[in-house]
Order: sequence, then C-alpha cells, then structure tokens
Amino acid sequence: MNENLTTYYHARAKEYDRVYQIPEEQQDLADATALFQALFSGKNILEIACGTGYWTDQISKTAASILATDINESVLEIARERIQAPNVVFQAADMFSLQLDGRFDGLFGGFIWSHVLLQDLDGLLQKTFHFLQPGSVVAFIDSKPVTGGSHDQRSITQTDEFGNTFQTRTLADGTQHLVLKNFPTEAFLRQKLLSFLTDLEYIELEHYWIVSGRLKA
Repeated sequence: MNENLTTYYHARAKEYDRVYQIPEEQQDLADATALFQALFSGKNILEIACGTGYWTDQISKTAASILATDINESVLEIARERIQAPNVVFQAADMFSLQLDGRFDGLFGGFIWSHVLLQDLDGLLQKTFHFLQPGSVVAFIDSKPVTGGSHDQRSITQTDEFGNTFQTRTLADGTQHLVLKNFPTEAFLRQKLLSFLTDLEYIELEHYWIVSGRLKA
C-alpha cells in the first residue's frame, strides 16, 4: 500500500475533479465560491496546493492575480488546461520550502489543511504567512467528517501517536493508498490561527468548514 501523499495525488490527478461533482455538495461549493470571490476581490493571491485548479478558476474571476502553486506537475497540467487567464500563473513548488519573490495580500488553501501533519502545521503557517503583507486576507476550506458523506469519519483506518488520522483509499486503477486526513475542530483552528490573524471567522457549511481572517501587523 502506498503511504506517500504526493504519489497518491499524482496517481489521482485525472480522477481528482470527481470530488467537485458530488450532488449533495453543490450548494456548499456555490456558497464557498461566492464567499471567496468577495474576500479576494482585487487581491494578489498566493494559493498553496492548488491541485487541478478548481478554486483557482473560481477566485480568478475577481482577484487581481493568483500565483497558484502545487508540488505535483501532473495536477498542474490539468490546471493549465482549465485556466488560460492573464491574471493566473502556475508554479510547481513544495509549500514547505517556497522560494518566492514579492509579497502578496491574500493567501488561499483549499482542501490542504487536512493533509498536513499536526506537528507540521505551525511551521507551514509561519512559512506561508511570511510572504504576506500585514492585513492580508487569509482563507482555508476543508472537509467536515459528515456521517454518510464522502468524508465520513468512520472511514478512518489508522491514528498515529501525534493524533493524525488516516484513510485507506482505492483509486480507479485498483491501487490502495493510506492517506492523511485530519478533521480539525473549530477550537483547534482558532488555537492555531489566533496568534497570526485578526477578524477570525469560522463558517460551517453542510459538508465543509471555512476559516478566514486578516494577517496581524
């Protein structure tokens, strides 16, 4: 069984967008899109783990610019085919070792928080917030553990000594992957972000959570 997250998303690239076709999640996607387009209107955005570019596409409709990064070229190829907008640039980069020129006034992470080891979260936040100007808008979205939904917490198959939880997933090609999938509580998100952000807001949709705020000076 593969246990490498990067390898998993490389193998999943061509079927990844099915996650955005789940009928019962369409209203959440619409509500989240409207919120992000308002939050990031006119902003210069750094996006981490952009994947196949679903959120990049939505946010680019109102953002001034987006630098959309991901470690996997396989998903970036799909994203580049999806979006040919003059205000979007894609770059292959590991979010844990970003080397960027310039400062941004917005940061977005879609469905990546749950795939970061608990012991690595503080370092990742410090690293990515370094590229932001004071007052920058920050937003994350990820899955809730909805019983009977596509991310049912009962699907957790392993938990490690740090409290990280893992799901066993099978792709269309039959390969099995042990995938890191954490489900943070609102209290945990606030604990991690309050030292960095002001105007912190937590929004609970039916299938997703969203947290947003502004970087402290």
